[in-house]
Amino acid sequence: MNLQPKSSVVVPVDFSGHCVEAIRTALQFVEQPAHVHLIHVVVPLESNSPAVLLGEVDQASREQRVREYFADYTRENQLPDITVVVRTGSPGETITDYAADAKADLIVISSHGYGGVKRLLLGSVTERVLRLTTCPVLVLPRGDDD
Repeated sequence: MNLQPKSSVVVPVDFSGHCVEAIRTALQFVEQPAHVHLIHVVVPLESNSPAVLLGEVDQASREQRVREYFADYTRENQLPDITVVVRTGSPGETITDYAADAKADLIVISSHGYGGVKRLLLGSVTERVLRLTTCPVLVLPRGDDD
């Protein structure tokens, strides 16, 4: 991997404790903070879920709430003017599609380090990104606090 400054670095964000470290790592690879693209993927609503059937929740309102949370999150963590993106879809596929569209030079992602049955049940977004992307991926290991 070329260690020259990158023009586009994508960081998937699930708002876990590992994300801030991944963002700060990504900032080390770029000359301008705006070259770091934070992406949060909202899983589509099930059409038969009670909140959808009752009209209390829709995809647009969920995405708007995530954008508002992102604004608070970046301010609270004293992150500079970073590009923030909210998409709906399957996380692994949506992250890699966005990285391709953004012509990402690098994806920085933190791994939760799940194994065994937990990984089987939850799946692994990091593993899916590694399988699908065409750009380099820097995987940060989980910390001892989780």
